[in-house]
Amino acid sequence: MAPNGARAEEKGTGDAVADVWQLVRDYAKQETIDPLKSIGRFLGWGIPGAVFLGLGLVFATLAILRVLQTETGSSLTGSLDVIPYVVAFVVTALVAALAARAITKPNRDSEAGR
Repeated sequence: MAPNGARAEEKGTGDAVADVWQLVRDYAKQETIDPLKSIGRFLGWGIPGAVFLGLGLVFATLAILRVLQTETGSSLTGSLDVIPYVVAFVVTALVAALAARAITKPNRDSEAGR
């Protein structure tokens, strides 16, 4: 009788192919399916959040515009009636710039660990 170590070396070609196939399948699952599940959860919260933030910005811009149009009385009439639109646009552009800056700013927590 051969010792147990020799028996492990006598694996057939079919067993080796099955082991390689199992290894490749597990690796593919680890590197593709699991990250896709994580992305799905991220998008599941990210898309509704972006929609609600976008709607909030639209409503806030309309509120700024309407307040400036109604509460300033006759001071922003005639040739000055464009000022509420400019102010609403500038506020919206500032919010968009701050959002873009926050998105592109490097994550300080991940840099501290390097």
